[in-house]
Amino acid sequence: MANRQNPTLRQRRLGAELRRIREQAGLGGNQLAGLLGVTPAMVTQMENGKSAVSEDRLHAITAACMCVNEPLIEALASMTGERGTGWWEEHRQELPRIPIEVAEIEGHAKKITTFTVTLIPGLLQTVSYATAVFAKGYPPLPKHEVDLRVNFRRRRQQIVRSGEMPYLGIIHEAALHIQYGGPIVLREQLESLVRDSELPGISVRIVPFETANFPGPSENLTYAVGPVPELDTVQADSSHGSHIFDVPAQLEQYRGILERVESVALAEGESRDRIRSTIKEMTARYE
Repeated sequence: MANRQNPTLRQRRLGAELRRIREQAGLGGNQLAGLLGVTPAMVTQMENGKSAVSEDRLHAITAACMCVNEPLIEALASMTGERGTGWWEEHRQELPRIPIEVAEIEGHAKKITTFTVTLIPGLLQTVSYATAVFAKGYPPLPKHEVDLRVNFRRRRQQIVRSGEMPYLGIIHEAALHIQYGGPIVLREQLESLVRDSELPGISVRIVPFETANFPGPSENLTYAVGPVPELDTVQADSSHGSHIFDVPAQLEQYRGILERVESVALAEGESRDRIRSTIKEMTARYE
């Protein structure tokens, strides 16, 4: 079987987990290759996601590495049968890598938590608001590129608005006031946010301005819970682009960050009241 030229995020993640298992066992690539009866190059190709790993081969690797983490092994075994056929694959040729990988992360998550400071989270954005956000990018995107991204974002939203997966959106109050698209677009967005917060499986929590010693990060975060903690994933946006984290120490750090942020956020009912209050203030100011 020919090696993959462009392995998906999940295929690379499976390889990365196999590498971690090997390293935790104190084995080098050549040593594992000898135990498996394959070439060192084959071990490298499996660990970078370019060579497929069967369930039998996975069990051979974990046995050779004396891994006894059965929940992790079972979760990895389920990944060996995946063939990259998620709905997002239809858009791989028309969109950049990052939105595809974000959708891939969301599509395999058991629960998603997001934290945003300057904008409403993408999974809860209206069409008008999302259009305004993408139109403000630099360098500016042509209209057809903006439309592609907005439609892709709408497709991503189905997983949370359908109630198929628990979703927690933690939003700093600042995002309720930043007017992407102007006051009418923002008011429509805030009204939609209130409605979404009442849907099954969706929780919206607001971090108020008056929070002392705000403990949160400056970047927008997505924390996707996997079938086992080792397969959790963090995606973070910054001015330097999007970054994906899956190293155990990084995951532990972001779990702690989000726990601290959630601890200072308003309860769901109070959060809805804060959003409604913002809507009333906007109505009084602009009408």
